[in-house]
Amino acid sequence: MTSAHTTNQPLLQANNGFLSKVSLSLVLRHLRRVQPGLVLAWSIIGIVTLWAIAPEFFTSQSSTVGVAGAQLRAPSADHWLGTDALGRDLFARIVYGSVHSLSGAFIAVAVGLLIGTALGLIAGSVRGAVGDIIMRVVDVLLSIPNLFLSLSIIVLLGFGTINAAIAVGITSIARFARLARSEVIRVRQSDYVEAGFGSGGTFASVLWRHILPNSLTSVIALAALQFGFAILTISTLGFLGYGAPPPTPEWGLLIAEGRNYIARAWWLTAAPGIVVILVVLAANRISQSLGKARP
Repeated sequence: MTSAHTTNQPLLQANNGFLSKVSLSLVLRHLRRVQPGLVLAWSIIGIVTLWAIAPEFFTSQSSTVGVAGAQLRAPSADHWLGTDALGRDLFARIVYGSVHSLSGAFIAVAVGLLIGTALGLIAGSVRGAVGDIIMRVVDVLLSIPNLFLSLSIIVLLGFGTINAAIAVGITSIARFARLARSEVIRVRQSDYVEAGFGSGGTFASVLWRHILPNSLTSVIALAALQFGFAILTISTLGFLGYGAPPPTPEWGLLIAEGRNYIARAWWLTAAPGIVVILVVLAANRISQSLGKARP
């Protein structure tokens, strides 16, 4: 027994060494596949999401109450991004304002994704007058400039972040509907869909189990892209005064409030503007990665 154990020991050591080399090579291979730009994009979205969920963990300053005698102070250790004309900490206002911008973008994407995908699914799966009518309505929506349509809807609904988000979501319905319709038409011509019908599947079951799941890859990528576009559009509406009213620390409103002091306090406009740009670019990068994913 001792002789056999002594004979097998070098073999076991060799196997362990081989397995460790294989594991190391697999780890290195996965690390090479990691894209730094994509990791940075997810990190930006994650940080901003944490701002919206728990802003009190990132700053102890108030976002609405200013400090007397601390107006228009430059960035410092006490105020990382400086203060505004009322002595309010700009970093705190950006952090607390993330919940308004992100929630508005989420509502806008949800409205466009749900309604647009449903319309595209119906138009792509049901042939005839129903599909034609839906696509004619989509064509009309696509012919109207997004900002003009958003402003028209806000005038009907009223001002505020939620109404601005709904308006932006309605403008994106046409994009989701057209993309979903094209994906549904492509998937319907696949062999596994024909096999589903041939095996006795009903129209509703094949639509739910085969057509819809395999049509969502490009739609989800568009949703990520639309998320960044929604943040940019909602910020634009806030900048124009159609979004959240003061003193709500919405990102577009922060940029609008700082434009009057851009010569004396450039950070009031630059800081929230950079945050908006970073979030939009991060959403675009994530959308590109999702668009390359296979169904």
